[in-house]
Amino acid sequence: MSVIRAAAVQLSPVLYSRERTVERVVSKIERLAGQDVQFATFPETVIPYYPYFSFVQRPFEMRTEHLKLMNQAVTIPSPTVDALGAAARAAGMVVSVGVNERDGGSLYNTQLLFDADGTLIQRRRKTTPTYHERMVWGQGDGSGLRAVDSAVGRIGQLACWEHYNPLARYAMIADGEQIHSAMFPGAFGGDLFAQQAEISVRNHALESGAFVVNATAWLDADQQAQIMADTGCRIGPISGGFFTAILSPQGEYLGEPLRSGEGEVIADLDFSLISIRKILMDASGHYSRPELLSLMVDRTPSAHLHDRFEHVADAVPEHADDVRV
Repeated sequence: MSVIRAAAVQLSPVLYSRERTVERVVSKIERLAGQDVQFATFPETVIPYYPYFSFVQRPFEMRTEHLKLMNQAVTIPSPTVDALGAAARAAGMVVSVGVNERDGGSLYNTQLLFDADGTLIQRRRKTTPTYHERMVWGQGDGSGLRAVDSAVGRIGQLACWEHYNPLARYAMIADGEQIHSAMFPGAFGGDLFAQQAEISVRNHALESGAFVVNATAWLDADQQAQIMADTGCRIGPISGGFFTAILSPQGEYLGEPLRSGEGEVIADLDFSLISIRKILMDASGHYSRPELLSLMVDRTPSAHLHDRFEHVADAVPEHADDVRV
């Protein structure tokens, strides 16, 4: 497609409820379809909510909140994933959404990408959780460090401070992303966090020559009060940090960024702007020097169990004990 309509969504979760948060995401997809949106990015781990508790509680204090999040996290496959895929299919929309994924007894910061027919075409985990997040989430592997083709173009995804890892970003750039889906938590870290996110995603737009669709979540006063009551924290650490925007390959705003409240930024992405930018600077093409600087990415999916069998000679052993596996 030469021009597609995209939305960056600033949305509140329903604290402590996976099902009700999914209902909010599905409802937003339906409304965006009425505005002819073809691609939408939702915030980091908005389903069911970002683990704010891990930033404001000491490790030995946070077991109750940690278990609460685990019990509401998303398993794959599940009715939750089916509902999101069905909403994308009904809207004919490509959807990128952040979830807390539960896999056995572990949680992961996972980005799900649904194609316009509802197919889940990428499930990637944040490679390295940041600081306090390491108490909650496990590490992802390199299998998600790739862009994937969709009905609206080639899409790459990264979460939050993965954008501070230049090699992770270059993996997306070199894999030819046309749209970059970025997501941050929101209601976190104050105004400085929002400024840092803005600098990071604008810089990625310039370096990648791609469109960046960036979403952060929103917490209202009642939700902040609930978290404060449940964790004993002050309001400062769970305030600010809001920057929902769409950037052109030139790093320009497409529409006014959203810095407070719920809502969305909607813009038309004209893919001819990618070529206009890359004529000047193509970081993985004529502006690169692969004989001097190159990147090796291990995209092997990680596994906790590896079966290894030693092949036995064709001859039948005299005793069963002689067979080794």
